[in-house]
Amino acid sequence: MVRRPLGNHHHGPDTFLVTSDTTRTDPMAAETGRLRELITGARFVLFDFDGPICRLFAGHSAELVSQDMMDWLERQGLLWQLTQEERSQPDPYVLLPMMDARHRGSDLVAAMEERLTQQELRAVVSAQPTAYADPLIRTWAALGARLAITSNNSARAVSAYLKSRGLVDCFAPHIYGRTRELHRQKPDPHHLIRALRAMGAAGETALMIGDSPSDLQAAEQAGVPFLGYARNERKQKLLRAAGAEVVVSALEPVLRVLRDDVGRTR
Repeated sequence: MVRRPLGNHHHGPDTFLVTSDTTRTDPMAAETGRLRELITGARFVLFDFDGPICRLFAGHSAELVSQDMMDWLERQGLLWQLTQEERSQPDPYVLLPMMDARHRGSDLVAAMEERLTQQELRAVVSAQPTAYADPLIRTWAALGARLAITSNNSARAVSAYLKSRGLVDCFAPHIYGRTRELHRQKPDPHHLIRALRAMGAAGETALMIGDSPSDLQAAEQAGVPFLGYARNERKQKLLRAAGAEVVVSALEPVLRVLRDDVGRTR
């Protein structure tokens, strides 16, 4: 994998368009052209939440959230249902749908989901905004794009964060988060299809911005072009391995394309 600077000038730290090794010899213009095509062709933009918009658990350890859920299961006398491997690497966003598959529609799963939602709401206070996310959202909305959130996080937590940043009006009412139908979380395209239908959008006129293979898989199933955001090398490799064609390591080049496009059309 190779990371190349975008353009000949920067404002702050370098930002990069991340390309696969197979495209290393391609002209840089082709890569920036594909990025520009994705951005300027989007009339509807579907954002994943935790990653492209903020780091929800930046100041509220996700490990502690996992441990809280494990402790709660132990108090319910249900820890035995987890394998040793599941106990050693607990992830609440894996654990919850896994327990739902075993106890679908149960009060137990409903209580677990509410417990995770409360942890997410606590995390909102210390969430770290993704660099350039706020101005990118405001710019896209000002240019007339319709924006939506399609997330596996609770819609209550997403709304609370957006309100704290003064961004909720850029998305409302199109905030689609975790429901009690946990089997319909991404990579299932359910949230994306809900958003597209509510906005009256065809998949090809939209763009999904996400940071995980499950975001990419959901976008592909919904027929929506995909732009990957990867804040570190590990996420870059995961997105590339899943088949993402265009990945940025920061949102500044996306904002720059929007602003450049406005400048050219004036």
